Amino acid sequence: MRKKKVVIAREGLPCPNSADGVENRLINVKYTHQHNGEENEALDLLLQMQREGTPFSEFTISSVLCACAAKCALSECQLLHAFAIKAAMDLNVFVATALLDVYAKCGLMKDAVCVFESMPDRSVVTWSSMAAGYVQNEMYEQALALFRKAWETGLKHDQFLMSSVICACAGLAAMIEGKQMNALLSKSGFCSNIFVASSLIDMYAKCGGIEESYKVFRDVEKRNVVLWNAMISGLSRHARSLEVMILFEKMQQMGLSPNDVTFVSVLSACGHMGLVRKGQKYFDLMTKEHHLAPNVFHYSCMVDTLSRAGQIFEAYDLISKLPFNASASMWGSLLASCRTHGNLELAEVAAKKLFDIEPHNSGNYLLLSNMYAANGKWDEVAKMRKLLKESDVKKERGKSWIEIKDKVHLFMVGERNHPKIVEIYSKLNEVMDELQKLGYKVETQHDLHQVGESIKQELLRHHSEKLAFTMGLLFLPPNAPIRIMKNLRICGDCHSFMKLASKFFCRDVIVRDTNRFHHFKNGCCSCGDFW
Repeated sequence: MRKKKVVIAREGLPCPNSADGVENRLINVKYTHQHNGEENEALDLLLQMQREGTPFSEFTISSVLCACAAKCALSECQLLHAFAIKAAMDLNVFVATALLDVYAKCGLMKDAVCVFESMPDRSVVTWSSMAAGYVQNEMYEQALALFRKAWETGLKHDQFLMSSVICACAGLAAMIEGKQMNALLSKSGFCSNIFVASSLIDMYAKCGGIEESYKVFRDVEKRNVVLWNAMISGLSRHARSLEVMILFEKMQQMGLSPNDVTFVSVLSACGHMGLVRKGQKYFDLMTKEHHLAPNVFHYSCMVDTLSRAGQIFEAYDLISKLPFNASASMWGSLLASCRTHGNLELAEVAAKKLFDIEPHNSGNYLLLSNMYAANGKWDEVAKMRKLLKESDVKKERGKSWIEIKDKVHLFMVGERNHPKIVEIYSKLNEVMDELQKLGYKVETQHDLHQVGESIKQELLRHHSEKLAFTMGLLFLPPNAPIRIMKNLRICGDCHSFMKLASKFFCRDVIVRDTNRFHHFKNGCCSCGDFW
């Protein structure tokens, strides 16, 4: 909201000749009520103008559109779009920019693109809004393509457009593109902007470059809480718990008070390393010394900390005593830890709660199904798979990707379509042979299909992260770290594989899965085998 509010204020101020008192009131509504999502007053004023026969201007329609965008009032916006077409104002830069912004916020990117492509003139705000829309809808590659198009047109980019592009790089974990954006920002003088700098810190952290994150953080002279939080969050994501705690203390020494966001990162860092006592200490510090009321995210971190440390009954007890309904994240942490620690009874309780909260999340069904499989309860596995099929929930396929020479290469288990796949499989077989000499053995207990041992070995052998690693081994410079991104949790067999591979090939391997970053170096992982 902050970005859009500043942008619109810059271009959308009422002109001196603009309509009358009603229209000025309408534009005031845009600024005073948009943030609170009160679009009704804006619509009422528009109807009043229509009844009174007051002439409309582009500021009238764009103001109402911006007010409607706060609650994604799609039907009202579509009516306004039709009205704008009838009034021959739909191609006006203010109206069209507001329209595409609304469509993007409502997830209708095809409509947003149609509006954008039809505009004869586009301002930097228009380009920024379009890029932000792509990022909001996780269409990161399209956001980068849009930026290239803007660059080719000679558009003078601003910090808002650049921030969206940085977010797109973070979403794709595109380190090379991110570094290029950093260079452009340095030339433009935007790196000193707090929000741009925090975006860069977040981008590098999500790309696995925590050292680069710290360099950006260190180079900013005046740091506010937003910047400190970005750095602490990045370190937490990389399980650098000690650095998180050190930075937390330094932040206070600089005279800045940690806020609720800071404590989420600190508590999360404790959870990733199983530091139950430390976590409780910071939780008490937040409430008793800093007088911050814990919210759902703080309690979620505490449940996760207890669950990961094996204290699943204590975690369940905490959930039972919450002052509000437990979130899916809390029950998910408990379910995952029940699988790790082999408690099927409590897992069933957590799974049933999750089925009610998020019935379309296939991961919950699969986690419980896998627990049944691990306990040899194949009838229950069949029931779960039938339930999954009948509920029309789609299972998310495991994917891994790696960036090489400005191109992202995507792999799935048993990949066959990649142009270099024959070469990759050949090299992977060589890698497997070498690692077996170091004692590596495929850990088939991590494959829970009801198939023979040899088929399990073949399935695990061709997991997507192993294929991505081999691609990096073949085509990255010998001393370059191999950075792999994955949309699911890394399996235990691939974790063991990466540890040995980092030692044998003397390569740093960085894997980002849904839970955290794993830094493999010299046969060890930063998570200490605790994830």
